[in-house]
Amino acid sequence: MIVYLDGRFVPEAEALVPVSDRAFLLGDGLFETMLVQGGRPFLWEHHWSRLLRGAEFLRLKLPSDDTRLHAASRELIARNQMPSAILRLTVSRGSGGRGYSLRGADQPRSVMTLHPPALAPGATAPPWRLVTSSLRVPAGEALAVYKTLNKLPNILARAEAEAAGADEALLLNTDGDVAEAAAANIFWITGDSVCTPPLASGVLGGVTRRAVLELCRALQIPAGEARCTSGQLFTCDGVFLTLSTLGIVEASALDGRPLRRSPVVLALQNAYQRLLAAAAAVDDSEIIPRAP
Repeated sequence: MIVYLDGRFVPEAEALVPVSDRAFLLGDGLFETMLVQGGRPFLWEHHWSRLLRGAEFLRLKLPSDDTRLHAASRELIARNQMPSAILRLTVSRGSGGRGYSLRGADQPRSVMTLHPPALAPGATAPPWRLVTSSLRVPAGEALAVYKTLNKLPNILARAEAEAAGADEALLLNTDGDVAEAAAANIFWITGDSVCTPPLASGVLGGVTRRAVLELCRALQIPAGEARCTSGQLFTCDGVFLTLSTLGIVEASALDGRPLRRSPVVLALQNAYQRLLAAAAAVDDSEIIPRAP
């Protein structure tokens, strides 16, 4: 496997980061995970936009610009011959002095890696069983909307779900409202209307979440943000999750109790697959550009 590291394409075994790197020591950085189809990172521009917002909030200078990194991602895909994959872009603040101070940490690092896709192109993930995590996310947490490298609550919540024999964990916030899943945003359906928690609930501003809200508008499905308790999910007509690696995943059960199933989920899954197929089919006969 070839890896992109700070402007170079190197074998994975040679892609070394110093032990002084703040991503390793402190989780000081950001990342984006993207689906690759047809040799292209899907919704790159939305992922890049979120990365820019996160970098500004963290006072982190990005090591490269949009055009260069996008070209590098395409070259990485071509070098590894993986037109269908999962692409991870990681940006670290780099190395600095001991402690929390930002002084001296002015050489950020960027890494891109490719991984096998979770699904074949055109496939839809089977429904997931959810379990409510004992952990709570802070409502109104400013960092929550950015994809930072600090993901211990998500890691522990997923561990709880796996220990319970479930597929994913449901996280509530400190107000007792539904926030998100360990690795996904959550939506629920009432009649023909689709709702998802507001970002102020302590929710990641998911790229697929945004895409689904836009799909709802295109399909004239009423959609918006609202608060909801976990108990109210059982009275809804359907529940689904969104994440970049799998798209739209229906939820079939919560804490061992069945959830209702709605045809709206299938309609959105089909629309999302069409969006993926259209993005992958864009005429791109020119040779993939080499990264500057």
